[in-house]
Amino acid sequence: QVQLVESGGGLVQAGGSLRLSCAASGRTFSSSAMGWFRQAPGKEREFVAAISGIGGSTYYADSMKGRFTISRDNAKNTVYLQMNSLKPEDTAVYYCAARRSWYASAELKRVEFDYWGQGTQVTVSS
Repeated sequence: QVQLVESGGGLVQAGGSLRLSCAASGRTFSSSAMGWFRQAPGKEREFVAAISGIGGSTYYADSMKGRFTISRDNAKNTVYLQMNSLKPEDTAVYYCAARRSWYASAELKRVEFDYWGQGTQVTVSS
């Protein structure tokens, strides 16, 4: 079993930045692909970014490219999401997710992730 705990969400003004963290435990973290999804009220949960378990290749949804950066620190069993130039439409609950597989891509769907955190709220005011 894997436990994922997100932190770092909050309220920020448009144009500001936040860094989300996701601490993982219970499994060999370094071999797992990790991802971030988000879900706004009344909308489907959508892919934000992913990072592979081998090599640390990164992948992003088109609307996040250039603004968001996913990274991982295997020594700390932690994955991060640096979010810059935030917009009101980025307001959502952000979820960390892990795969048993090392493989990641921008086409990964929600069902392809095996473990989920509880989510952290990000609110961007205009």
